[in-house]
Amino acid sequence: MDVTVTSIAPAAPISRGDALHLIGCSDEDLPELLAAARAAKERFKPGAITYSRKVFLPLTNLCRDYCGYCTFRRDPGDPGAHTMTPDEVLSVARAGEKLGCTEALFSLGDKPELLFPEMRETLRHLGYKSTLHYLEAMCELVLRGTSLLPHPNPGLLSAEWIARLAAVSPSMGLMLETTNAALLAPGAAHDNAPDKVPAKRLRTIEDAGKQNVPFTTGLLIGIGESLEDRVDTLLAIRDMNDRYGHIQEVIVQNFRVKPAIPMANWPEPTRGEMLRAVAVARLLLPNVNIQAPPNLSAPYYDDLMDAGINDWGGVSPLTPDFINPEKPWPHLEQLRLRTEAKGFTLQQRLPVYPEFIPAVTAKPGLLSDKLQAAADDRGLARMKRAA
Repeated sequence: MDVTVTSIAPAAPISRGDALHLIGCSDEDLPELLAAARAAKERFKPGAITYSRKVFLPLTNLCRDYCGYCTFRRDPGDPGAHTMTPDEVLSVARAGEKLGCTEALFSLGDKPELLFPEMRETLRHLGYKSTLHYLEAMCELVLRGTSLLPHPNPGLLSAEWIARLAAVSPSMGLMLETTNAALLAPGAAHDNAPDKVPAKRLRTIEDAGKQNVPFTTGLLIGIGESLEDRVDTLLAIRDMNDRYGHIQEVIVQNFRVKPAIPMANWPEPTRGEMLRAVAVARLLLPNVNIQAPPNLSAPYYDDLMDAGINDWGGVSPLTPDFINPEKPWPHLEQLRLRTEAKGFTLQQRLPVYPEFIPAVTAKPGLLSDKLQAAADDRGLARMKRAA
């Protein structure tokens, strides 16, 4: 391999050319790539892998986008179409609180009221002008009514809405997924998905950076993009972080086939592809938290630790992964044992990473008070005995 462990400068990000070479490396060279990535992870955050204990709140699964890989979204009247009531939100959040959860992850369709009059009627009945107004209120409801901290993933946001949601949540997220606009073409993964235009998603990520909002983003691999696209997506995220320093976490997520989706016969990324993408993400972003969902790489998710992740993302002891319901979360005790078998300790964090907490607590108010109460002296989750 032209790019060797010894040729990668410690703590320095690799170049685009090196990344393109490494992401397509041979099986023979893969162990060397993984060794470099794991070493980079240990320089960044040695000895530990973190996770966030969460409840998953699918506020509404109505969505105006029709992505070829999505089984979460529904049209009104479809089986399983649902918008949670405030009572449902609070009930799930309080049940999670009893199990030691500290994160309330809000996932929802992107502005469904723009397409569906039924959603406009639901919002009118609930007393809100838009899905984002309802989300804002539910984040505040959880913040006031429990010890959980909201983390919303609402799709595209204006600068104004980023500011509004940042007042009721310490962090938020939007997957960039890919910078390849060709995936918007007819029959491609983002056909008929107006909110998946890469430039629009980059604008939301940038607007969050301008406001110093801790932000989670990432790429989705296996949806029709090339290896070069994967590298360029990571580079777009790196460039944004170089400018604003607000990217708290980069998720490397692998597409998984589901029976009732347009991409049901699509090939899934191989284990090797996933390991190469994670390792290259680590080497391109040596000082950024890299996460990969363990349930989407089961039963071999242990291998992700060899590729340089330092976080498992959100794992719930209560609610399923509503985006990938066929892939259950690992039991937390099993996750701990398998993490320790690789030589790491498993640590519970909050939805905002420790190094980003000062930016949130600098603004006095309810959110700052709740965050300080939830964090221990290392900025991780203050441990409390589950009921």
